[in-house]
Amino acid sequence: MNESPARILVADDDPRMLDSLRELIAPHGHEVGTAGSGAEAIAMLERRHFDVLLLDLMMPGVNGLEVMDFVNKKGLDVSVIVVSGDTSVDSAIRSLRRGAHDYLRKPYAPEVLIRTLENTLKKRMLERENRTIQGKLQQSEKLYRYMVNSSPDIIYMLDQKGRFTFINARIEKLLGYRPAELIGQHYSMLVPSEDMEEAHYAFNERRTGERASRNVEMRLKCRDRARSPRHFDTNTLPIELSAMGMYVVPEGSANKHYVGTYGVARDITERKHSEEIIRYQAFHDLLTGLPNRALFKDRLKLAIPQARRRDRLLAVMFLDLDRFKVVNDTLGHVRGDELLQLVATRLTGCMREGDTIARVGGDEFMILIPHLKRREDAAQTARKIIGELDRPFMLQGREVFVSTSIGIALCPDHGDNMDVLIRNADIAMYHIKEQGRDGYEFFDERMKVKFSHFLSLETGIRKALEENRFELRYQPLVDTSRATVVGVEALIRWHHPTRGMLAPAEFIPHAEECGLIVPIGNWVLEQACADLKSWREASAQPLRLAINLSALQLAHDEVDSITAMLAAHGIPGDALELELTENVIMKDIDNVVKKLNRLSKHGIRIAIDDFGTGYSSLSYLQKLPIHTIKIDRSFVNDMRSDNTQTSIVNAVIAMARGLGMNLIAEGVETSEQLAHLRALGCEVMQGFLFSEPLPAHELMEALRRGDFVAGLSGRGAA
Repeated sequence: MNESPARILVADDDPRMLDSLRELIAPHGHEVGTAGSGAEAIAMLERRHFDVLLLDLMMPGVNGLEVMDFVNKKGLDVSVIVVSGDTSVDSAIRSLRRGAHDYLRKPYAPEVLIRTLENTLKKRMLERENRTIQGKLQQSEKLYRYMVNSSPDIIYMLDQKGRFTFINARIEKLLGYRPAELIGQHYSMLVPSEDMEEAHYAFNERRTGERASRNVEMRLKCRDRARSPRHFDTNTLPIELSAMGMYVVPEGSANKHYVGTYGVARDITERKHSEEIIRYQAFHDLLTGLPNRALFKDRLKLAIPQARRRDRLLAVMFLDLDRFKVVNDTLGHVRGDELLQLVATRLTGCMREGDTIARVGGDEFMILIPHLKRREDAAQTARKIIGELDRPFMLQGREVFVSTSIGIALCPDHGDNMDVLIRNADIAMYHIKEQGRDGYEFFDERMKVKFSHFLSLETGIRKALEENRFELRYQPLVDTSRATVVGVEALIRWHHPTRGMLAPAEFIPHAEECGLIVPIGNWVLEQACADLKSWREASAQPLRLAINLSALQLAHDEVDSITAMLAAHGIPGDALELELTENVIMKDIDNVVKKLNRLSKHGIRIAIDDFGTGYSSLSYLQKLPIHTIKIDRSFVNDMRSDNTQTSIVNAVIAMARGLGMNLIAEGVETSEQLAHLRALGCEVMQGFLFSEPLPAHELMEALRRGDFVAGLSGRGAA
């Protein structure tokens, strides 16, 4: 990157980022130092010289901006490149104003960082050469003029009336004027009329020292044929102007005499372009190019009073894609992103000029439709959107189908302020999802009751995780032929502060919907493994632990965390049995097969829970490493010697035997059910006939007493 090795200091509070940057830069022959905090970076800068500082803004204690303030205060000769995950406009602009050479957002492409570092080092080399030249030019007028004309800035002098007496050659490259053309001309010929007032004070500066004009932003007019292509306005050049008065002391006089103004105008086009990009990124979704939530709310805030003045309706729509997660998990995130871009294009095609579509996160969009005459106009737009998104999308040469659920809130019917309208549209969207999806629904006050309950439940689950209000109960799995307990199933309970002990059916579906099932599942696994470890240490009885696994846990690829948890507690894989429902397996069977095979290689057993209540497809049984089938309690409850349910149970048992699988019957509550199942050949059972789910310590006491199998031979004789 440079002819001689440079000293690079990397300041970031993330150790992984420090290691990554060191490994990226060191091969280029430079010396790399690292600082894990802003304070450490300052200490290292005080001790030795560095050429470039790669600086993170968001560090605890002394942040990146404060480090830059220290560099500027001390006048340190170090070029700063900000490498930060902070996406706010203000932070980026403050960094640039503090003299940052460049601003890179995390995550960055390695080649971009290397190129930026290369440019910075080249610039430093040029600046060092320029400083060397400056020293020499102080002793020679000829060399002084060479330095001025080689400067990247416009350097000029004005007389007392504001006319150019000198201007360097840089003016021709930046504005297209030859210096000779401007000598004797008033500075106002270069200033746009709208900037004239600002220019009047800066160009006519008479003050010197600290009071003189510094870094005043304005624009200068370009000659039409002069400018090379730029990112925005090509008729003007954005500059940063610093100026000071020039004085002489006439011979024989004690008073200074004002003779004109000396100034430097720096081209800040690239900085302005960077600021424009940052502003765009702050208010737009980079994947789809649509406005983001911040810009949507800004436009909605302006549209509400306009609708009120014109006595028109305004619609806020909240859209969520149905089945998007299936596409994302099946085809990968790259194809998922491609699908979102195609959806954005179709949505844009459904809108009028003046409507706003925003992507607000994941597969969620919001739409603002102002100036509506009647409610039906919003419904018509919703139907148009649904029709467009119902058409297939082509991804990797295959047809992919998604649909959308749309909630609609009207102003003023459903609220007259921004936050209320967005919230009510969101509530209506969740309502249509519960009604079957792929449709639209206008907000109704009655929806708030159910939504409020949902939010309350979600908040309660989060607090229960934080305050450790969940408990595990264990129900024994009894081998009735051997009159012994072969395992236990872990069943979660929630000790609710006002509603008492809640069963899983009362909160697990909500936990899955709001994504909290993953931390709950991790808690269950951790607690159950700890209990199993204590049981195995206290007793020689080799109990097997059964735990339910949700679809979200499987989607989050919990294989490594499960095996790590077993290893941490010293539990062999064959002591754990994971129970999945048929619906979970069939949602994405190819992906499920891979993950279950990985688990099975560690000895972990797989069971199908509630068998027979799902898709009723048996072909997948041969694809999966399934060890156990659990007969659903609904079949057990309705068994009689001559009914259909008994025939179903008999068929399941025969099939399991043919495939060499184990069988467990759930929900066994009576001696008659026990006798029927044993007569059909199912020996392992669980249910209230043997025991209700018990806390860990009560389970151990009952195991020691033999409570679960006492009198079993007499009860279960066929």
